[in-house]
Amino acid sequence: MSDRSPNDAVSGESALFDGAARAPEVDAARVTGGSPDNTHDVIISLEDVDVYYGDFHAVDSVSVPIREKEITAFIGPSGCGKSTVLRTINRMNDLIPTARVEGSVTYHGVDLYGGNVDPVQVRRHIGMVFQKPNPFPKSIYDNISFGPKIAKYDGNMDDLVEESLNRAALWDEVKDKLDDSAYALSGGQQQRLCIARAIATSPDVLLMDEPASALDPIATLRIEELMYELKQDYTIIIVTHNMQQAARVSDRTAFFNIDIQNGQRAGRLVEFSETATLFTTPSEKTTEDYITGRFG
Repeated sequence: MSDRSPNDAVSGESALFDGAARAPEVDAARVTGGSPDNTHDVIISLEDVDVYYGDFHAVDSVSVPIREKEITAFIGPSGCGKSTVLRTINRMNDLIPTARVEGSVTYHGVDLYGGNVDPVQVRRHIGMVFQKPNPFPKSIYDNISFGPKIAKYDGNMDDLVEESLNRAALWDEVKDKLDDSAYALSGGQQQRLCIARAIATSPDVLLMDEPASALDPIATLRIEELMYELKQDYTIIIVTHNMQQAARVSDRTAFFNIDIQNGQRAGRLVEFSETATLFTTPSEKTTEDYITGRFG
């Protein structure tokens, strides 16, 4: 667990446990992903994960390790299950009545789907930022303080709000209008506000489901720069349709695809490796076809 927490009530770990073909060579300058380090601990492990929505088998037997303080990207065509897999990591699929998860999802060695694990506590440790900015209909200040208040944070709330906005590279832009509605912010600012809101409860992990897909290029660049800064303190998993974005920001990349057998379709993990390797010399022909634009 991280030692960044301003308050044990917010981030105390005990709360969770209680309740063949080769692609053409790519110009290395285009691949600017981070520098993965195999000495980093695996803090999240998915092993043989299957996800069902009723009788529909959405994700079939996905296994992938997530290392701390790295950015892992999930890429693949629409409908391949990458967002579904992302949501299994903090039990967001629990909110869908027909959803069922089989296999193993562990966090620091703890089974996240164990009977003694509270999904609300899971989401405090594993925060999520969605595709479309979704600020609360409250002031900028109240958006940040909302989560810590629920978690009974007893530190200095003003300091926590400032720290969270600073971490999200937003403080200088909003410090004089904290009482203004969050809806008055631009789309890019709203997304950074949502990131600040997510990190205000001191999570270990940030899940980002296409966080820049609705933003203009300048705002997208700000989000990418922010992710690169945040990985010094957080483990980040990002779903993106933008392969250039995955190449720019991630340390490791998982490529998912749709597999059709006996008329049934399911999302499957095709390949997982360091980002530079996957984008320059993928081991699977399907991966090569996707990253070179032959489908998807």
